[in-house]
Amino acid sequence: MATSYRTCNICEASCGIAVEHDGGVVTSIRGDEADPFSRGHLCPKAVALGDLHTDPDRLRAPERRVRGGGDGADGADGGFAPCDWDSALRESGARLAAIQARYGRDAVAIYVGNPIAHNYGAALYTVGLVAALGTKNRYSANSTDGLPQLVASSAMYGNQTLLPVADLERTEHLFMLGANPLVSNGSILCAPGIKRRLEALRRRGGRLVVVDPRRTETAAMADEHVPIRPGTDALLLAAMLRVLYTEKRTRLGRLAPFVDGFERLGELVEPFSPARVAGATGIAAGTIERLARELAASPRAACYLRVGVCQTRFGALAAWLGNALNVVTGNLDREGGAMFTTPAFDLVALAELLGQTGNFGKFRSRVRGLPAFGDELPVVTLADEIETEGEGQVRALVTIAGNPVLSAPNGRRLDRALGKLEFMVSIDPFRNETTRHADFILPPTSQLEQGHYGLATSTFSVRDVAKYSPPTFDKPAGGKHDWEILLELGASIARGRGPFSRLAGKAVRLALGRLGPEGVLDLALQAGPYGRFGERARELLGKEAVDAPLSLAELRRHPHGLDLGALVPRLPDRLATKDKRILLAPPALVADLPRLVRELELPRENGLVLIGRRQLRTNNSWLHNSLRMVKGSDRCTLLMHPDDAVARGLTHGERVRLSSRVGAVELPLQLAPHMMPGVVSAPHGFGHDRVGIKLRVASAHAGVSVNDVTDETFIDELTGMAALNGVPVTVESLEPAGLTPPL
Repeated sequence: MATSYRTCNICEASCGIAVEHDGGVVTSIRGDEADPFSRGHLCPKAVALGDLHTDPDRLRAPERRVRGGGDGADGADGGFAPCDWDSALRESGARLAAIQARYGRDAVAIYVGNPIAHNYGAALYTVGLVAALGTKNRYSANSTDGLPQLVASSAMYGNQTLLPVADLERTEHLFMLGANPLVSNGSILCAPGIKRRLEALRRRGGRLVVVDPRRTETAAMADEHVPIRPGTDALLLAAMLRVLYTEKRTRLGRLAPFVDGFERLGELVEPFSPARVAGATGIAAGTIERLARELAASPRAACYLRVGVCQTRFGALAAWLGNALNVVTGNLDREGGAMFTTPAFDLVALAELLGQTGNFGKFRSRVRGLPAFGDELPVVTLADEIETEGEGQVRALVTIAGNPVLSAPNGRRLDRALGKLEFMVSIDPFRNETTRHADFILPPTSQLEQGHYGLATSTFSVRDVAKYSPPTFDKPAGGKHDWEILLELGASIARGRGPFSRLAGKAVRLALGRLGPEGVLDLALQAGPYGRFGERARELLGKEAVDAPLSLAELRRHPHGLDLGALVPRLPDRLATKDKRILLAPPALVADLPRLVRELELPRENGLVLIGRRQLRTNNSWLHNSLRMVKGSDRCTLLMHPDDAVARGLTHGERVRLSSRVGAVELPLQLAPHMMPGVVSAPHGFGHDRVGIKLRVASAHAGVSVNDVTDETFIDELTGMAALNGVPVTVESLEPAGLTPPL
């Protein structure tokens, strides 16, 4: 029996775990009480790491699509047959290179899913594959998740990775919008055991206010829950700013010398009086005024918004105005406010080095003219680019750890579009709703066979921490890590382009292959603020938590991780804007504000709107093949306020049809008094009923995909971000009159 200490990398909480194993078999996974960051906290998802590792449906070798197969002939399993790595990589690279040679570089698209954010090796080496492809048709989960916050940070602070973090351990007032961290475990807010941290906030006399259309698990423990109509958060934030300006409650404090646009912002929010905004938001004018005054009166406060706000038609404006609220109350970059981290592997500096600070609108999509951000296009237009003929049409696709058929809006349309591609290759451990369309599926090793470092999560952690987790199990014979697959696929593409590209690809492969993710990590740690080249920086920051200069070897000596201390003020030096100034009225966002003003003039609709919801025992679409994650009562249900049900003659437990402009799904109805009237909610990540997937447990608990109802034309017009919340829908009964089956 042996015990390995590592970080759970399923979600952003990054909890320390102790994995007990014997003979290559996981016998238990428990919280690591010696981890200085998580202190033994564990959520149900962590135990699924063992299930994922041993899942019989997880692919251990490449699969090739057998065209015209599907009946098991010639060794095929549902249209797929196993093949060797050399053939899979060589043919994939050659096919991609040939398509680009015939139609142009943009004929191949690439989509990257959000598990990459929890896999430092894949994150580092995806950059090389993207460079090898050289296509403008780049897509990722960002445009269904955090794109508005990246846009706001780039516009205001000069770098998309400069994401302010609520200083939970010292704040006295946390104003939270569209987030449910008791279930999500925190998002763009790495804080394991967040319930414990929020309870500590309240014990020390602090105040927690949650703004959400649903009385979520987090809202239930808050001092105040403020229901809001989905998609109107930007109006609320603008009205709160107006109150602060009108009543002269603003205070820039130490930020004043390096803030531009303070007076201009006051002029911009003038149209958003609380009285005018009240009807649209569903929040009384007096309540809006009180919320603003209480936030301004607190000596240490932070505004934190997340995915429920980002996934709306005004997500970028809301992200900007939320940041602005922190600035004008003097709470940005101060203890107890919204602060910036000092990670050991400085992702902010890396973004600057790679020129990925967040350019906006450098080019636009071919069909709908949607803007690129950070050289990525919004995924809402991927189906357009595949289906629309002409120069630049997408004819091939590479997916990496992503399942956009279930995560992107109007998934049924995207599903059909993928079937029209000339070629597709997926780097993924499962044959799922998206990868079933691939010509080759290239499966990486499991999480427990890989080392881990929280490259992304340490960038938005509530404390500065550093931890390296070595692999729990050796890489199996014939297996490949995802970074190796990425490197070799890039080299294979280069080989298909001729002698010069072949030589260049070989050189890159040799250099990066020998270095590996651990080598890159070691160099970055030593060059970072806590490394041997960063001692002066450490002194200036007052960081004394490291006994020796940080390196990979030093982290290996601390298997439970290192606490590098509380967050410290970093501005103005950390800013990446010209002259290191905060832009409080960035031009691109200011130009979009009239659209928000026009929203106030629109008549209020009386129909239903749809929002999503997270669940503790799931993580998007990829934990449903673990029986312990899906067993029990059906969790793929539609929540509705009882008054809305009565008005439609619906009863608890009956199956209903949820419909929108793009499609319909059928699922059980669950009456929920904690829902705001006029709003219904369905979870995302389900819909495992497609033919050709190989997920036996998930298929037996298929549920429906809420993204078969969300609309790819319902977007944030500024950024092209998918507006998955606030979608207009109808709900109708499927049952004969008088029958009310149990839920």
